Amino acid sequence: MTNVITKTTAIDQLCINTMRTLCIDAVQQANSGHPGTPMAMSPVVYWLWQKFLNFDPEDPIYPNRDRFVLSAGHASMLLYSILFLTGVKAVNAKYETLGSLSVSLDDIKNFRQLDSKCPGHPEYRWTSGVETTTGPLGQGLATSVGMAIASLWQANYFNKPDFEMFNYRVYALCGDGCMMEGISSEAASLAGHLRLPNLCWIYDSNRITIEGHTDLTFSDDVATRFLAYGWNVTRVGDANDLEMLDRAFESVQKINDRPSLIIVDSHIAYGAPNKHDTSAAHGEPLGVEEVRLTKKAYGWPEDKQFYVPDGVVDNFKNGIGKRGAQVRKAWFDKLEQYKKAYPALAEELKRMQKRELPDGWDKNLPVFPADEKGIASRDSSAKVLNVLAQNVPWLIGGSADLAPSTKTRLTFPEAGDFSATNYGGRNFHFGIREHSMAAVLNGLSLSKVRPYGSGFLIFSDYLRPSLRLSALMEIPVVYIFTHDSIGVGEDGPTHQPIEQLGSLRAIPGMHTFRPGDANEVVECWKVIMQFQHEPSCLILSRQNLPTVDRTKYNSAEGVKYGAYVLAETKGATPEIILIGTGSEVGLCLSAYEELQAEGVKARVVSMPSWELFEHQSDEYRESVLPKAVTRRVAVEQAATFGWERYVGLKGTIIGMKTFGASAPLKELQKKFGFTVQHVVSTAKAQLQSKGD
Repeated sequence: MTNVITKTTAIDQLCINTMRTLCIDAVQQANSGHPGTPMAMSPVVYWLWQKFLNFDPEDPIYPNRDRFVLSAGHASMLLYSILFLTGVKAVNAKYETLGSLSVSLDDIKNFRQLDSKCPGHPEYRWTSGVETTTGPLGQGLATSVGMAIASLWQANYFNKPDFEMFNYRVYALCGDGCMMEGISSEAASLAGHLRLPNLCWIYDSNRITIEGHTDLTFSDDVATRFLAYGWNVTRVGDANDLEMLDRAFESVQKINDRPSLIIVDSHIAYGAPNKHDTSAAHGEPLGVEEVRLTKKAYGWPEDKQFYVPDGVVDNFKNGIGKRGAQVRKAWFDKLEQYKKAYPALAEELKRMQKRELPDGWDKNLPVFPADEKGIASRDSSAKVLNVLAQNVPWLIGGSADLAPSTKTRLTFPEAGDFSATNYGGRNFHFGIREHSMAAVLNGLSLSKVRPYGSGFLIFSDYLRPSLRLSALMEIPVVYIFTHDSIGVGEDGPTHQPIEQLGSLRAIPGMHTFRPGDANEVVECWKVIMQFQHEPSCLILSRQNLPTVDRTKYNSAEGVKYGAYVLAETKGATPEIILIGTGSEVGLCLSAYEELQAEGVKARVVSMPSWELFEHQSDEYRESVLPKAVTRRVAVEQAATFGWERYVGLKGTIIGMKTFGASAPLKELQKKFGFTVQHVVSTAKAQLQSKGD
C-alpha cells in the first residue's frame, strides 16, 4: 500500500498527516496510548469534518449541530487532534462559549497527564467538543442511537412549516472491539427497528485487537449482519481513498428510511512499514525509531515534534470553519423568526437546552390520603409520572419490555408510542435490551431531552456500565427500578435484589431514592426533576406500602433532605432510633408504636436517600441522628453493606445476608426477620445492652 491518497490535493494530504503525526507524537511523549487507529482513520475523520459535518468550532454546543462520537475511545488522540486543528472553543458549565481553545497544543503535549484536556479516553464535560464519554467499547455506538432518536423527536416536536429547527445527523466511529461488544448488537437492532435515517456508524475494519488479529475470535460477516438489522450498508475499500469516502458520505445523506453503516477497510499500522507486529501499533507507542521511519514515510520532518505546517489551520478555517459558521448563523437567524412565530415553543426550546423546567412543572401533583392498606410505590409513581410528563413536554422514556410491571407507561391521550412511523411518541419500547437502553438514555440526555428508563432492580446489573457513565458525565437520567426487594416472593433468589441497592449507592454522583410511601414518592420526584447534573435511581415496590398519616406523623417534605424524623416522642431525647427505607418504614412505624406503648422514647427516621442526607449540614444531620444516641436499628430488605455508617459500632442492622428464597412474601418476612415483633425485640435488646 502506498502513502498517496487518491485524487486529493496537497493541502488535504498535509492536514491528514498533521493529524497523524500529532497523534504519534502525543502517544510517544506520554509513553502511553494507542497510535494505530488515529494513524489509519485520520483521512476518514478529516474528510467527514472538513466536508460534511455541520458543526461550528466557534460554538460547539449549538443545538442543531451534527454529532461526532468516537466510540473507539482508546483512539482519543484522533479526536483531540481534530478539535485542536479546527479551533474548537471551550465552553463552561453555564453554556457560555469562552475565547480559549478547547484543546491547545500544550494539552496535546500533555496527553494522558494530570489536568490536560486530553485524557486517555474522551470525557464529556471535561473537553468541549467531546459529545459523550466513551470508555468501554460499544458505549459510543449505543449512545449515538439515543442522540439520533433525540434529533428525530425534537424535529417532530419543534419543527414547523418553514422552520426546520432540528435535523442534525449523528456519526459514530467504531472498531472491531465495538462490534464484538453485546451492547452494539442491542443498539444496532433497535436502530434498525426504528429505521433511524439520521444515524451513520463508520466501522474501521482493521482486523486488529489488543490480543492480535481478529481471526482469533471474530469471524462475523458484519455487512450481512447489519443488512439483517435493516441497515443501509456501504463499503470503502481503502481508508485513504478520499474519493470513495466522499461518495460514501454523500450516499448516506440521501438515505431517508434507515440507518447506515460505512465499512472502511484499513491497516492499523499504516505508515510504519517496518512494524511487523501490528497489534503493538494498536496498543502502545511506536518507539523513537518507528516514529522516525513513519514520519519519513509521510515525507515529514523527522526531527520535528508536534509540528503544524503553515496552511493547515487556515485550510480548516476555510473548510469546516467557514461552512459551520454559515450553518450556525442561518440556524440562529431562523431562531429569531421562530421566536416571533412560535414564542411558546421557542421558550421551551431554550429551557430544554439549559436543562431548566417550564413554569408550573409541579402543578397538579397528587396528594395521597392516609391509607393502612396503601399502594405500591410503583403505582403511586405512575400517577406522579403521568402528571409530570404533561407538565414537562420533553420528559420521555419507557422500559426494557416491562412497562406493564414497572408502571412507566404514559397513559394520557397525546403521549403515543415512539416508533418508525411516529417519531413524536413519548413512550419508548426498548425491548429486552437493558444495557443499550441505558446508553440510549444517555444519548437522549446529552441531547437535552429529559429521559427515564425502567426495569426490575435485579436487572440493574445488566445496564450498570451505561448507568455508571450517566454519573460520570453528570447528566440527569432517571432510572426507575421496581420489584425492589424479597417482596417479589415466589420469583425466588434470581429475581430478588439483595446487593443491587448497595452497589448503586456506591456509584459516585448517583442519587438513589427508596421512598417509604406514596407521598414520599411524590417528594422524591420533586427532587429528581430539579436535578441538572445528577442521575437518579428511583427504587420502587411491587407490594403495597401503607400511606402514612401525615396528620399524626411528620410531613413527607423532609424527603428533600435525604432523611428526616418521621416520628418521635415529643420533647424527649430518644433512647433508640429506628431507621428504615421503602417498605421497611411502615415496619419501623409499627414497631415504634409498640415501643411507645411500653414507655420507650423512640424515634423513627425515614431515609429514602443516603446521598441527599450526606449533602446536608452537620447541624441538620446531628438533629436527625444525634451522636449521643448510639442505640440504633436499621431495617432494609437488602444487603447490610454500608449501614454501619448510620448505626455505628453498637447498632444493629436487620437486613439480608443471603440471596433470599422462593416463597410467599409473608413467609419470607418471617424467615428473614422483617416483622414488627423482630424489630421490637431487636430494639429492646439494644436498650438492654450496656451503657453508651
